[in-house]
Amino acid sequence: MKLLFLCLALALPLSAADEIKPLDAALRDFPYPYEVKTLRIEDQAKQLDLAYMDLKPEKANGRSVLLLHGKNFSGAYWKPTADKLAAEGYRVIMPDQIGFGRSSKPVDYQYSFHAYGLHMRDLLDKLEVKRTLVAGHSMGGMVATRFALMFPERVEKLVLVNPIGLEDWKRFVPYTSVDANYAAELKKGPDAIRDYMTKAYFDGKWKAEYDPLLDLQAGWAVGPDREWIARVSAMTSDMVFTQPVVYEFGDLKVPTLLIIGERDRTAIGKERATPEVAKKLGQYQELGKEAAKAIPNAKLVALPGIGHVPQYEAFDDYWKALDGFIAEK
Repeated sequence: MKLLFLCLALALPLSAADEIKPLDAALRDFPYPYEVKTLRIEDQAKQLDLAYMDLKPEKANGRSVLLLHGKNFSGAYWKPTADKLAAEGYRVIMPDQIGFGRSSKPVDYQYSFHAYGLHMRDLLDKLEVKRTLVAGHSMGGMVATRFALMFPERVEKLVLVNPIGLEDWKRFVPYTSVDANYAAELKKGPDAIRDYMTKAYFDGKWKAEYDPLLDLQAGWAVGPDREWIARVSAMTSDMVFTQPVVYEFGDLKVPTLLIIGERDRTAIGKERATPEVAKKLGQYQELGKEAAKAIPNAKLVALPGIGHVPQYEAFDDYWKALDGFIAEK
């Protein structure tokens, strides 16, 4: 009966909602590929738990990789990458940022990439990792960039996989308040989430192997804490929109690889822009080139015909680029 009510409230076909497992804010019923540990962080007069996975290889090569997730994801989606890295001897660290995954999700908190940078430093300190390779996807690319700017001595190399933030959307898109974003988030059901991912990420073609990418956000949308999650999502969206890193690319001091699926059209707030402006946003085939020019000592690997999540859509090409770059001495 509860599921039926949710379906009616969200204007979803019962069959669509039936395919989605409702999830609570803590993701107690959402499977993670490895043991999840927590780091207690005191921040803004709060005790927060930062969830993370720490995959140690059977035969260590003495190097580690910090993998940073995107906004619509958690650390769990890094499993295929983590397995390959561990097989080559890398220690793989996969955190959930505060507000995401199994980490704490405060609603009376100022979310910022600088705070995330401090959290990642504290996590590396706890794990006694002095220097690491850092790879970030989507929003994780913004986190990775900020971390590398704040603590270049901790970063061996930087990899940005279809990072968002390659353009400053607030110059082109009207600002909306956190409350307005919250109202918009509450309207999203599994169908709307799938439609967005299909159009923005996969050129209108959804495949069964992409389903794990949908399960998290769609599960929250029909879960018992959907209002709480919507509020946190609205706050982190505001962070992404108002805290650009693009102007500081020239300050990066570490070797950097950009892996860019050129069919990607992700642009935060694009739906609020005029049709003429919207057409110009999220053009990754150009944004990747501009970022590579702006970042000193940067290398660009362009993947034509691939969208926002190359590690799912074109894993072999993505892995070849990632593995080759981090293996270089």
